Amino acid sequence: MRYVDIHTHVISTNNLKYPLAPLGGKQSAWSAERPASVEELLSALDNASVARAAVVQASTAYSFDNRYAADSVDKAPDRLVGVCSVDFLADDAVERLEYWVNKRGFVGVRLFSTGSTLPTQGEWLDDRRTEPAWNWCEANGLPVCVQMQSVGIPQLEHVLADFPGLAIVLDHAARPDLTGGPPYPHAAPLFALSRYEHIYLKISSNTFLRAEKEEGGPDGLMDALREHFGARRMAWGSNFPATEGTLPDLLAYAQRQLAGFSQAEQAEFFGGTAGRIYPALA
Repeated sequence: MRYVDIHTHVISTNNLKYPLAPLGGKQSAWSAERPASVEELLSALDNASVARAAVVQASTAYSFDNRYAADSVDKAPDRLVGVCSVDFLADDAVERLEYWVNKRGFVGVRLFSTGSTLPTQGEWLDDRRTEPAWNWCEANGLPVCVQMQSVGIPQLEHVLADFPGLAIVLDHAARPDLTGGPPYPHAAPLFALSRYEHIYLKISSNTFLRAEKEEGGPDGLMDALREHFGARRMAWGSNFPATEGTLPDLLAYAQRQLAGFSQAEQAEFFGGTAGRIYPALA
């Protein structure tokens, strides 16, 4: 089976060339405690027999300065693609997208509306000031990853209504509310998004860890997500090194959670879907 990881991060050891400037003003604990350079990422990919990977901008270390991610991809273009981060509220958001995509070769963009250093869900996803950036992404076929909580789904639906051709990848499956266990009534807003054919779910180590804390566990969650979205719209992202553990261990962990999927479904989850989201990874 061919393995592709669509959610990795890199942190430079050279803080002079790539100064830290975390989004929200607070560096994430993982990027300080267990940073991984591009060389360490490539070694980890080799150790895990992962063919290719997407390097996602580490917003909690570098905010919108995507230079290290770009330079990392340039070192191994046969193995890596890049997903940048751009401030959609900025007056020059379109110019920034054009630069990072057309000049530096990024194949996707990521919006960080919540996370380890921004604990509450931002309310700007459907702000009218973001429309030029959303429009540019739709017109240019650029997939948009959204790091968000499920409470932000109504805002996302406004965007989807205005830009129906957008390909959206929900980081960590939008952190659904799994309380109560299967059939997960509180996750209904996430399941309802399955009606949009260009919505994809990035299933990370964090997704499984969240499910372990609730009734039904990872098996119950994956069955429910498969029922609504199908394996062709779910893709594996290790979240290395943000999630603690070696990449081989994180892959093995994901493989255990997919034991109930057919070989064909696992092939989609661990590689096929990645190529549909980012054709350069196919």
